[in-house]
Amino acid sequence: QVQLVESGGGSVQSGGSLRLSCIASGYTNTVLYMGWFRPAPGAEREAVAGIDDYGVTSYADSVKDRFSISQENGKKTLTLQMNSLKPEDTAMYYCAAGIIERIDRRGLLRSAAYGYWGQGTQVTVSS
Repeated sequence: QVQLVESGGGSVQSGGSLRLSCIASGYTNTVLYMGWFRPAPGAEREAVAGIDDYGVTSYADSVKDRFSISQENGKKTLTLQMNSLKPEDTAMYYCAAGIIERIDRRGLLRSAAYGYWGQGTQVTVSS
């Protein structure tokens, strides 16, 4: 099992920045990729960004050039640097981890590819 705990959410004004963190514990050596998700209309969760063991990243078009995903301390800390935040970025952000081998860039953005989820951290952006 892998446990994930997010932090770093909060309230900012449009144009501001936030940095989310996710601490992984448990059998982290089985994790091959991690990602950030948020709820979306008509879908349970939409991908924000994903990163695999080789450092390959993938981003949703809506956050490309504004958000940056990275891993620190091996696989134990996942971060999401969010810049130029917009009111439409307001959501609960969830950290996720997956173990499917040879996943591709498109797969990094599929919620069905992830088997472990955190409880979420709220981000609120005011105009």
